[in-house]
Amino acid sequence: MSSRLAALARALTHHWIRSLLAALAVLFAIGTLAANGQPAVQDFSIPGADSDKAYELFQAHSPALAGAESQVVFTAKQGKITDPQAKADVARSLAAISKLKGVDSAPSPFAAGAESVSPDGTIAQTTVRYTTDPNDLEKEDGTALVKAAETGNSSATSVSLRGQIVDLGDEQSFPVGELAGIGIAIILLTLLFRSIASMLAVLFGAILGIAFGQMLIAILSKPLGLPDFAAQIATMLGLGAGIDYALLILGRFREQAAVGDSIRDASAKAAATSGAAVVTAGLIVMVAIAGLLVIGIPLIGKMGLGAAIGVGGVVISAIVVLPIMIGAFKRWLRPKKWSQVRPSPAFTRWGELVTRRPWASIAIGVVIALVFAAPVTQMRLGQPDDGNQPVTKTQRIAYDQVSKGFGAGTNGPFLLAVDLPKGAPANQAELEQVRKAIAGTPGVVFASPAQLSKDGEMATIFAIPKTAPQDARTSDLLGTLRDDVIPAAIKGTGLKVYVGGQTASFEDFSDKTAAGLPVFIAVVIGLSVLLLMAAFRSVWIPLVSAVFNLLSVLAAYGVIVAVFQQGVGASLIGVGSDVPVVSFVPVMMFAILFGLSMDYNVFLLSRIHEAYNEGDGPRDSVIHGMGRIGKVILFAGLIMTAVFSAFAAEPDVISKMFGLGLGVAILLDVLLVRLLIAPAVVTLLGDRAWWMPAWLDKVLPNVSLEGHLVAGQDPKGPSLDPKDAAIDAERVSVAAG
Repeated sequence: MSSRLAALARALTHHWIRSLLAALAVLFAIGTLAANGQPAVQDFSIPGADSDKAYELFQAHSPALAGAESQVVFTAKQGKITDPQAKADVARSLAAISKLKGVDSAPSPFAAGAESVSPDGTIAQTTVRYTTDPNDLEKEDGTALVKAAETGNSSATSVSLRGQIVDLGDEQSFPVGELAGIGIAIILLTLLFRSIASMLAVLFGAILGIAFGQMLIAILSKPLGLPDFAAQIATMLGLGAGIDYALLILGRFREQAAVGDSIRDASAKAAATSGAAVVTAGLIVMVAIAGLLVIGIPLIGKMGLGAAIGVGGVVISAIVVLPIMIGAFKRWLRPKKWSQVRPSPAFTRWGELVTRRPWASIAIGVVIALVFAAPVTQMRLGQPDDGNQPVTKTQRIAYDQVSKGFGAGTNGPFLLAVDLPKGAPANQAELEQVRKAIAGTPGVVFASPAQLSKDGEMATIFAIPKTAPQDARTSDLLGTLRDDVIPAAIKGTGLKVYVGGQTASFEDFSDKTAAGLPVFIAVVIGLSVLLLMAAFRSVWIPLVSAVFNLLSVLAAYGVIVAVFQQGVGASLIGVGSDVPVVSFVPVMMFAILFGLSMDYNVFLLSRIHEAYNEGDGPRDSVIHGMGRIGKVILFAGLIMTAVFSAFAAEPDVISKMFGLGLGVAILLDVLLVRLLIAPAVVTLLGDRAWWMPAWLDKVLPNVSLEGHLVAGQDPKGPSLDPKDAAIDAERVSVAAG
């Protein structure tokens, strides 16, 4: 692989004009295809789940119940909500809502039998239902709903809203997170390279890679069924990984150019060494994220597939676009001083310190990581709801008002879909039997009479739990209904009952995710270990790397629990405490972190292995490798941390969870595992670090990272290294004498 990458880079750099024209032509062609790409039909199904079967019944027989919905809450500022002025305010608001595009119903809370006014008469609520599929709604629909509802605000009445349509209107359209990440990256890259041209080259290469990945996602979205937000995940990952990959390759190019290599030879050597490491690391990231397919939930699996495509885009950009840019801007990218590229004296000393007491280094790193990981034992999976929003947001106000007026469970009702035998008349007695059984279950405060669909093939029962959607008792109640109450109530009737609704769907999502987790972890770790074995021809290094990667992941989980559940520093990112960890976040974080931490693992080990193959002993190879790559890994980790952490500024709780968790995890992985534990482990392993049984060596493909063996084709020029310059001067003196 190294020799092929070297040949490609040499050609692209040497013939950069024609290469640039070809690259632009390819981008234009792909961009044209992307512009004509069609979005996929969003698949939120949970195969085999009870809630999924309920949704299918609603979709087939009661489309309004399968459509989008939001809740509008009216609160009397004084007196009762049934007072004439307040009732007029409610009527005005609902009239405006009813005129909106896609609205199916906005019933009056005062209608007979509605039971939508609180017992104390101060709060009224209604559910606005859309015929439009939730996936077809836009931010504008949410904004329009809020604007229409707020026409009911007056001196007598206040209006608040919550629900999926309101959340759409609340989405942040300005990319604050991405721009903040790029801004910090600019500062750090400039400090690292001390060169504006190099900083711009890295950023341009990363951004072009992101654009390429986004085009591929747009083209493949419909054929592969990629969800809309796969592009957002791909952007977040692509920005961090793309900058890191371009940084590593360009940094190596500058090293080679500084020791006298010609521009095209330096480009070839950079591609053969750092480029090979980037391809290997990128493949591991793609395997880890695409491994989400084995979970068995289309939404998660296809989101991972889309993110993997995005990472593939930045890898291709790093090995194709960067060599072209090197050829085009060689005058400005070549370093002017040896101090800009020399091995870091600070990291050389750090390598000496770590390897002098390797067991102590490992112990310190592990203990600190375990301290961060400790809260993970208290992790509670669930789904954040509007009760976790800041108290000033309309969703939180609506949530609190509904809880106050109707009980906490009203915020997360169960929707029971009753499948009636085809051709059989609806048996009201059997339906009432089911309703009574549900209503009599401890923990249920209300069960509505069964409502038949227009075609008479199904009925719907609304059940209100006593406890809030996030409460563990609500989960227990759901299990009791499904496992005990409903089977007993429908025995011998021919009815089939499925419990759906948002609360039930989230519970099914969590259960399905947990069931697929062991297989997913085994697949990701197994394939990653095999790729590392093929790259480094080593058994112990990949196995030890996998173990310490798991330690990084656990530390990340601990940080998430500490901040979101226990409230440590939660106010700093604008979120309340006691927020449950979203069920799919640990799975997604495992895939992303395991892959990205392998990035830095490959970067570090490739330089240590290179020094070892050049003749250094085990300890010296670690010291020299740390001196050459330590500063780059630190800055790359800081950039990735900044990119991810910036997403904590997003209003959405899940974005905050991802941004903070990934940002802190990358920082811990770099500081503790890559720059402390890993060097110590390689030192202790000694020569065994690079050992592989002969039989395994024959079986595994050889993904060579030995790019340092690639020979230059041009005569060497003067070196900026004072040692090389002294040797050259001595040779000239001898030749002259």
